[in-house]
Amino acid sequence: MTDVALTAAQQTAVQRRTVLVLSFGQVLGGIAFGATVSLGALLAADISGNDALSGLATASVTLGAAACAIPLARLAARVGRRRALTLGNLFALVGIAVVILAAALRIFPLLLAGILMIGAGNAGNLQSRFAATDLAAPQHRGRDLSIVVWSTTIGGVAGPLLLGPGEIVGQAIGMPPQTGSYLFSFVAQCAALLLYIVALRPDPLLAAQRLAKASTAATGAVAVDRPRVARYAIFAIAGSHVVMASVMAMTPVHLSHMAHGAGGMAASPADVSALVGITIALHVGGMYALSPVFGVLADRWGRLKVVLLGQVLLAGALAFAVFTGTEAWGVMVALILLGLGWSAATVAGAALLTEASAPELRTRRQGRSDSLMSLSAAAGSVLAGVVLSNFQYSGLGIAAFVLVVAIVALSPLARSGVR
Repeated sequence: MTDVALTAAQQTAVQRRTVLVLSFGQVLGGIAFGATVSLGALLAADISGNDALSGLATASVTLGAAACAIPLARLAARVGRRRALTLGNLFALVGIAVVILAAALRIFPLLLAGILMIGAGNAGNLQSRFAATDLAAPQHRGRDLSIVVWSTTIGGVAGPLLLGPGEIVGQAIGMPPQTGSYLFSFVAQCAALLLYIVALRPDPLLAAQRLAKASTAATGAVAVDRPRVARYAIFAIAGSHVVMASVMAMTPVHLSHMAHGAGGMAASPADVSALVGITIALHVGGMYALSPVFGVLADRWGRLKVVLLGQVLLAGALAFAVFTGTEAWGVMVALILLGLGWSAATVAGAALLTEASAPELRTRRQGRSDSLMSLSAAAGSVLAGVVLSNFQYSGLGIAAFVLVVAIVALSPLARSGVR
């Protein structure tokens, strides 16, 4: 069966299998990323001997993803999604090996280099959600994208849960301390790489490109490119991500301050850790649990309406942060709404970006979107720390609200021709 000869029924079957393969790949790839986020800061603090340097681990993951998003997208445009995704897996595999070596030799710069490469591999994970739209029918594009996004939850939760068993296995085979769970990550990345090589056939992007060329040759119709809409989609995705990342990053610090403040909660470390863990878990649930719902709504209501629904939810989250941020329950509600708003805006925004771009420009813009999203979130998290230290949690909520207003104010740019 050639890509050009795909019938409508065959295309549907191929797309269904593609979404299934990408979803399994996201679960496997998410295990490595979840372990890196959980262990990276601990390893950085231990090897460097300075807690202040632990944040460089998270920064390295973000920078790695940002640096490789555009190159991987350009590679996908030339040779297909399968090769680009497997290259991302290879980056992650090398990164895991480098991290283990750095822990054994106790070399801090080498540790950051390994974490950077794992972040580069995560750029491939981000690209998977766009790969789900290559062969998707327009009326199901949001749904298929959101299913792949939702599957990230499984790997993201499984990675941290494997820390304990990983340390037991690592000690049994003589691995460096705090690196045992990377063994599971390495196995998962190998499985993802083999999955993409064997099962991601036909390549969804190459098949979509050939089908588009065949359609153009048969009908003479040329796909319409809407750069203004695409630019708005990129801005909405990045802006929503900054709002989420900046508030989420500072919430554990704020909860710790609350616990030790006058009239606050119990100040024991165990109580603080439990509160932070529950709050972040609820936030992650909000980010991913309902993403298929927002995908279906984006297909039925239209992409822009769901992007704006995301801004309403983000505004609600910031309102709770401003007015009830001194209460634990208020922070929890704020973080749940923050996750829901992010999910709606990014799922619908990614679908809007895909269909606003002509096929020959699509992957390039998708790479730019991922790169800008990662870089802006890193910058936003750093600035959020400054705002929190000077204007408290409520001030952070007000500052983030500016971005929400900007996304809503610029929405008329995306109204022309939107489904």
